[in-house]
This record gives sequence, C-alpha cells and structure tokens, in this order.
Amino acid sequence: MAEDRLELRDMEKNLIRDSRKAKEGGSPSRMERMIQPCAAELLGTMFFVFIGCVSVIEDVESAGRLQPALVHGLAIVVLVACMAEISGSHFNPAFTIPIYLCGGMELVMVGPYIISQLVGGVIGAAMSKVMTTKAKYEEATGAAFTVLRSEEQVARALFAEGAMTSLIALVVLLGAVNHKSRTPLVPFMAGGTVVINILAGGNVSGTCLNPARALGPALMTNYWSYHWVYWVGPILGGLVAAALVRFLLGDNKTRLILK
Repeated sequence: MAEDRLELRDMEKNLIRDSRKAKEGGSPSRMERMIQPCAAELLGTMFFVFIGCVSVIEDVESAGRLQPALVHGLAIVVLVACMAEISGSHFNPAFTIPIYLCGGMELVMVGPYIISQLVGGVIGAAMSKVMTTKAKYEEATGAAFTVLRSEEQVARALFAEGAMTSLIALVVLLGAVNHKSRTPLVPFMAGGTVVINILAGGNVSGTCLNPARALGPALMTNYWSYHWVYWVGPILGGLVAAALVRFLLGDNKTRLILK
C-alpha cells in the first residue's frame, strides 16, 4: 500500500509538472496576445507625448531645438527598450502600418494599436497641460505644431515629414522586422534618428513624424491649422519605407521580388 501511494504521488507530481510546462510553452493567452500589447502602446505613446510636449513647453530659449530633440530621442530609447517585448514599441500609427505591410504583425491588431496610440497621445498631451503653468502652456500652444503659417510652407513641410518619417521607419523595419538585419540596438538607433531629424528639420515642419504626437496637443488647444500635414506626411513616409524593404532591402523572407 505504501508503495502504491508513493507511485500515485509521483504520478500527480509529474502531471502537475507537465501541465505547467504545457502552459509555459503553449500559445499566449488573450491577455498577452491583445490586452497587454494595446496597453503598452497606449502607455508608451502617452508617456512619449507627455514628455515631448513638456520639453517643448518648458524649453529654455538658449537651448534652441537641442532640448526637445534630446528629450524626444531619449524618451524613445527608454520606452522602446521597456516595451519592445510586449508590443513591439510602435507608439506611432506611421510605424504600425509599414510594420504590418512588412509582415511584422497581424492585421487584426493594426486597428487596436492605432486607436491605443491616438488615445495615449491625447492623454499625454492632457498630462502636459496639468504639469505646466498656464502662461507657458498658452505661449507654446500646448506644444502643438505651429510652424506652418502660410501655403508656401506646406509643400516643403509635407516633404520633410514624409522624408524624415521614411528614414526612421526604415531604421525600425530593418532593425526590428527584417530578419537579416535585426539588432538589439534598435532603441538607440530609433532614438538617435529622432534627435537628428528634429535638429535638422525642426524649422521646416516642426518634425512631428507621428500623428499621435500631433493629435493630442491639437485637441487640447483646438489648434488645427495645417494639421493634415502631420498625418499625410508621416503615413506616406512610412509607406515609402515599407516599399523599400519589401521590394529592395529586405531579405528573402521579407522581399517580394527578385528572390
């Protein structure tokens, strides 16, 4: 009887161990598959827009574009490194679309990701309003993009937003999606690209490169002048980057032609 009991206990232990292994090695739960990634996109975009807006509103005049450039870039480094294994750290509709087009995510998650990013952008902009003084907030128009004042500037700004978004989207696609060129340095590469883009193009378009970053401050301040530029430019830039990877720079698994 004692031997039988020992055998039964051993069987129970083995069954528990096997069930734990099955859970650990099985398909991810709905929480990990949908809820966590959307939450990470919302929170990541929220903190990025919050920190970015505050850096513009509280910008020291003597620092020029350097302060917001460094703050936006370093925020990307930190947030991408933190959230990459949960959601992929897009934080930008202009990245989510080309990432999907290059096979980096499922179609069913594109809509929830973009909604999460836009909601996060609005919350982040609202947080910046709470944190800063009324005088500074109004002076900076809540960190909305107010560079464009005339129709003559629009074409240059649209090109700038598209070209600079294409550059950073290309960095993301090659560093995180394309198998041959994947690298753990993506957070630093993306953050560095944000810094150089802001330093280079800040006077031309304000260097938004992200519809979620544009929407939040615009909604908080009701400033919509030329707002469409900060949607059309970045999204077109992301599509160009996706085309370059799919048709030219991608590896055999990613590239669609000349395999």
